[in-house]
Amino acid sequence: MTAPIGLVDLDTLVSHVSARSLLALPSNVSTEFSGVSMVATRALIRKKVKGLHLVAVPSTGLQSDLLIGAGCVDSLQTGSILLYEYGRANRFFEAQKAGTLKIKDSTCPAIHAGLIAAEKGLPFMPVRGLIGSDVLRHRMAEDGWNCIDNPFAKDDPIVVVPPIRPDVCLLHVPLADQIGNVWIGRRSEFATMARASNKTLVTFEETFDGDLMAVEDKAPATIPAFYITGLSHQPKGAWPLHGGKAYVEDAAHLRKYAEMSKTKAGFAEYLAQFVLDVNEAA
Repeated sequence: MTAPIGLVDLDTLVSHVSARSLLALPSNVSTEFSGVSMVATRALIRKKVKGLHLVAVPSTGLQSDLLIGAGCVDSLQTGSILLYEYGRANRFFEAQKAGTLKIKDSTCPAIHAGLIAAEKGLPFMPVRGLIGSDVLRHRMAEDGWNCIDNPFAKDDPIVVVPPIRPDVCLLHVPLADQIGNVWIGRRSEFATMARASNKTLVTFEETFDGDLMAVEDKAPATIPAFYITGLSHQPKGAWPLHGGKAYVEDAAHLRKYAEMSKTKAGFAEYLAQFVLDVNEAA
């Protein structure tokens, strides 16, 4: 049996995220559970980490908007960013308008392809669907995306994208065992993120009694402990986003955030109440 990974407190967990890190964040658009570690996000803001380069897998919302508004982010690569039914991502919108945030437009398939290339140690991965788009034109000029001829067919151009190798991947999951294995349910992209990243930091809801890798119906949806750099037990760690069976999305709070974040003053008040004051954020 693998030696236990050992649990750490929140501040120790986020100490692995340094300035200018490429940080991979999950999409919260899932009916199963959001997967977003909001508790660690608030800790990063309190830590005053700067210069982050975010890559959303493949879209993002509240988590990135908070980090951008708090001045933690230099660039964002994503397929989309919004608060969905609660409105636009106001701090992202204002930073983009002010020119203080570098945007790397992408598509969901391109982001997944880049992570798969890194996971498998490949120099690039082919992607369909980008030819003729402004996304491809800008990324060819800025990041070396390319269009090549399919070597196995005639008249079949295809885009190739480089690997995305995050410095850190940050997740929140429902279960972890005492060895350090973490259960991700149907969120299979989390395993790709972990294998592509140099470090994987995880907060989790509940401790599983036993070895997740030894349970037939859990093992296929479990990331083994050797991919996990840091693990912290943080019940309600995805709040105000949904935590699957543990708790539902806090719609009233998200409406409050959408309203308060419309102005710099309102956003500052939100930070003071729900991020910088640890008791209020709990």
